[in-house]
Amino acid sequence: MAKKGGLNKGLGKGINVLIPETKETVEASDGILEVDINKVEPDKNQPRKHFDEDELAALADSIKQHGVIDPLLVQDKGDYYEIVGGERRWRASKMAGLKKVPVYVREYTDQEKLEISLIENIQRVDLDPIEEATTYKRLMEEFSLTQDEVADRVSKSRPAVTNALRLLNLAPEVQDMLSEGIIKPGHARALLGIKDTESQIDFANSIIDNQLSVREVEKGIKKMQDGGPTPAPKKKELDPQLTAVYSEIEENLKESIGTKVKIVAKDSDKGKIEIEYYNRDELERIVDKLQG
Repeated sequence: MAKKGGLNKGLGKGINVLIPETKETVEASDGILEVDINKVEPDKNQPRKHFDEDELAALADSIKQHGVIDPLLVQDKGDYYEIVGGERRWRASKMAGLKKVPVYVREYTDQEKLEISLIENIQRVDLDPIEEATTYKRLMEEFSLTQDEVADRVSKSRPAVTNALRLLNLAPEVQDMLSEGIIKPGHARALLGIKDTESQIDFANSIIDNQLSVREVEKGIKKMQDGGPTPAPKKKELDPQLTAVYSEIEENLKESIGTKVKIVAKDSDKGKIEIEYYNRDELERIVDKLQG
């Protein structure tokens, strides 16, 4: 069983708090290294999979003005340094054009490395709801922690951890919608009331197509559970002028790509583009056209 010790309390108050205070670390605290940024690589097992480009750009601007204030936590892997904490700062530093970054080099056990990475992600920048739930699950499974212990480690309430973990019971397709921000956590929690996977996915698509509020979803699912018919919500109408503009864009794209294209608008600002293909060769042709 993995040990339940590890990081100090009060996480998120600075990079030093993430490092256990030992004689070795205190003596090395003034010895931060400046290393070639190309010699630093992220940990493939780090929990964050998606990085907001706007947030990275803002951080890159700050780094251009002030430099990297907190050094990256890294582990020496011989021919490169593996990031234990600070991948956002590393990515933003690359965007900012830095040639070197400050790092704090230390040897970590597998548990320390994963725990630092997980907690830094939760504390420093919000993970998307599914990344957060997966993080809690990993803390429980890999470190044998209870929900109460996880809540204590990440300074969250026990109900918050429980509700996050429940999201992992959603259909994978619905989890993707939540991760991408297409539906909100409130929508997702309401959808947990639908046990049938296909019905859950269908209702999730209805949320997107009809721009349903969380309250509308809750009412619809309650009627479904009560055995009554679920009324189809009225779809919001688009401005006729926008509809005409979208039709013209569809025709232009059809001529350019050589296949049917449809714009599915959610509102005046958001939507999706559907491109049809009828065989593998045509798919490859369309991909080449888009990439070329």
